[in-house]
Amino acid sequence: MEKVNIAEKFEKFSDHWNPRIVGELNGQQVKLARLKGEFIWHSHEDEDEMFYIVKGTLKIEFRDRMVELKENEFFIVPRGVEHRPIAEQEVQVMLFEPASTQHTGKEKHELTNNRQERL
Repeated sequence: MEKVNIAEKFEKFSDHWNPRIVGELNGQQVKLARLKGEFIWHSHEDEDEMFYIVKGTLKIEFRDRMVELKENEFFIVPRGVEHRPIAEQEVQVMLFEPASTQHTGKEKHELTNNRQERL
């Protein structure tokens, strides 16, 4: 058991759309990611996904609306709901999701990474 300094973890990587695992609890993984630009449309059939904004502003687009998240806000995307994250400027985000969650759901894309590094 060791404490985790989020700012120090973010200093260890600079690439975008490549989450790093920084903790696990009760079958859930805590991940940190830097986001910039538009991600792909995807859904997670069996898992909810929580986005917590550490730094910046993230938009999450749905087929019928868009949600804008700012620092210290979070949003839970329910399982099965198609969504697309958009970061006009770089965003630092913490993700909470079941360990079974596939990065881009059933979608396969050059950004898909289901073998995420542990920091």
